[in-house]
Amino acid sequence: MWKRLRDITAGIIIGAILAGGVLITFAGEGKISKSSEISELLPFSPSELWLIKQARIIMETYFVEPPEKIKEEEILYGAIRGMIKSWGDPYSRFVDPKELENEEIEMEGEYGGLGIYIAQRDGRTLIISPIEGTPAERAGVKPMDEIVKIGDEVIYGWDQDKVVKNLRGEPGTKVTIWVRREGHEDLIKFDITRELIQIHTVRHEMLDDYGYIRIIQFNQRTKSEFSSALNDVIEKGAKGIVLDLRNNPGGLLDACISVADMLIDDGIIVSTRGRFERANEVYYATPGKMTDLPIVVLVNEGSASASEILSGALKDHKRAIVMGKKTFGKGSVQTLFYLPDASGIFVTIAKYYTPNGTVIDKIGLEPNIVVEGEFEKDHDKDVQLKRAIEELNKLAVGQGVKTN
Repeated sequence: MWKRLRDITAGIIIGAILAGGVLITFAGEGKISKSSEISELLPFSPSELWLIKQARIIMETYFVEPPEKIKEEEILYGAIRGMIKSWGDPYSRFVDPKELENEEIEMEGEYGGLGIYIAQRDGRTLIISPIEGTPAERAGVKPMDEIVKIGDEVIYGWDQDKVVKNLRGEPGTKVTIWVRREGHEDLIKFDITRELIQIHTVRHEMLDDYGYIRIIQFNQRTKSEFSSALNDVIEKGAKGIVLDLRNNPGGLLDACISVADMLIDDGIIVSTRGRFERANEVYYATPGKMTDLPIVVLVNEGSASASEILSGALKDHKRAIVMGKKTFGKGSVQTLFYLPDASGIFVTIAKYYTPNGTVIDKIGLEPNIVVEGEFEKDHDKDVQLKRAIEELNKLAVGQGVKTN
């Protein structure tokens, strides 16, 4: 017992000497002469760093597994994650080099997984929406389902990167998720086989006299794909357009602005406001638009981020009637800051505001006309789509709902 206490005490003393040695080295080199100047270089005060050192010594001394099994990199990254998490923002997060590489692969449009977009609120992991044509959609996963378990592990409190890492994997492998759904007493179990997720952004068709254009998400291809779709329905004699943004989780802001610019004559599309100057931006439409056709935009609780920006711009400019259900409410701007070791930090630097100054974040966008229902692949079963076409029919004879 005395030997154990002696070893622990010795470890603390050695830690103190090492900590003191760092300070002496700085001072001895003439780089720092005052404790206040030291504090300016350190991420924490010397006393706070000493607290961290004590915590590490205790873990290395008492933890059941030998400290050799813990990698220095894991300790460092864990500390950074904990620091960023203390800000309380689910969208500000640290990613290690491998995680960042995986995210860049996803931006290219292909990865092995289930095909869902997730977000976090109050420690819970919510599904924004399944991606159309993916294993998650075919299995029956729905927007606003809360993932409670992956396999046998309860995930409450997991950070988003850990959740994503456990959901993704090699195509052909299986994963079990358990979700909590409003209106269901018991958890719902889904056994899903991962696939190579290939993301397509726009599809379109004619529905009688009206063009139906669905944007599944916004990426580098969306601008050209939407332009082609819009030109096609115009050439086919469309008398109006249903723009379907249901279950669209968002994507690239530039792509969203490009689509809005095709439909709005001029004026503000969206603005961002943050704490520093470069976070404050106003994005404008250029004069002219591709069509004057009446538009009904369909949204639901799975419409988030860029899809909310586009809906808000069309609504505020009275360019379209927004119909469906209240949107998700993800209206914040994240910027990636690269760190020297190829890791990075996504930081929320601003919030989005619609042209009329409406805040989207954590609130969502209210439609002009509330219509209950869900997105259905079978148009004959899609109540919201039928209601949108009814509204276009009314607009054609001057009886539709005014957008002001």
